[in-house]
Amino acid sequence: MSEDLAGRTAVVTGGASGIGEACATRLAAGGADVVVADINLGAAEAVAARLGGRAFEVDLAADFDAAALAGQADILVNSAGLQHVAPVHEFPADKFRLLLAVMLEAPFRLAQAALPHMYARGFGRIVNISSVHGLRASPYKVAYVAAKHGLEGLSKVIALDGGERGVTSNTVCPAYVRTPLVEKQITDQARVHGISEERVVTDIMLTEPAIKRLIEPAEVAELVAYLCSSPASFANGSSWVLDGGWSAR
Repeated sequence: MSEDLAGRTAVVTGGASGIGEACATRLAAGGADVVVADINLGAAEAVAARLGGRAFEVDLAADFDAAALAGQADILVNSAGLQHVAPVHEFPADKFRLLLAVMLEAPFRLAQAALPHMYARGFGRIVNISSVHGLRASPYKVAYVAAKHGLEGLSKVIALDGGERGVTSNTVCPAYVRTPLVEKQITDQARVHGISEERVVTDIMLTEPAIKRLIEPAEVAELVAYLCSSPASFANGSSWVLDGGWSAR
């Protein structure tokens, strides 16, 4: 699949680090022209320079120009995300709104901007980086779980709208991935639960998966690249789970 994406423009949000960076790297290796979109312009420029792509500074929680970012996208990977950990009765309302803006409203706005171009070309791939928390709940993560559950529904509606026009929409649902976001969660959960960071990993993060390790970003990116490829043209409206057996329980 080294040249399968040649001539395609791929927009990856959160592309400066973590899963987004891995996806941008893998799609570029597949021949795509990659737009690395991130709130951190310096980091986005570094990744884009390495990949021969283009950096785009964007705050997905603000009133950004969705058409300028995604209006010419053949591939859209909604990977940007953040987390806040607190019990529901203490969860700050502004944090709840922030997480939903970045992880649910922004993917809607970007897809809305991208679809006319995709329809005109008769080809489009939208991959939303969801989570096992799009399928299951955990305490202390009300905004994240709500946003990811909403993202699952958004992706399925896009799949139904776009399927007859050559556009597919899917979600990828990993368990805990070795990213800066997860590293921060470890610190936050240690504080909330009053336990060591080592115990957060062993006693919280790895209790449900049958495979007792964190997922590497490159593993997620391989699945994303497949879903963007021609052989995946019939993969549509599905939740692709990489949770080590978590949701098998």
